[in-house]
Amino acid sequence: MLAHLKTGKTPLWWAARNGHEAVTKLYIATERVNPDCQDSTGETPLWWEARNGHEEVVRLLLDKGARPDVPNSDGQTPLSYAAEFGHEAVVRLLQAHGASSGSL
Repeated sequence: MLAHLKTGKTPLWWAARNGHEAVTKLYIATERVNPDCQDSTGETPLWWEARNGHEEVVRLLLDKGARPDVPNSDGQTPLSYAAEFGHEAVVRLLQAHGASSGSL
């Protein structure tokens, strides 16, 4: 599960990026995943799940230790993308786990 391409993309990253909640949950259930794995642009599984509005998977990633304020190379965070795409429940969840509103 820790395998990744030169770009930093792992199976967990791809599952999250493509919105495959069930597959993302399978990877999260293993102990050998890095919830903060970043691709070459700094995007993490949490970043994609927040953008896609998958509240349950966002919660699982946060419970697995994902950091809520990791920005991508453009300075955007999971919180900023959840807000941009109107995912209110995800915004509240990220804030409850310490995401800074300054990252909006």
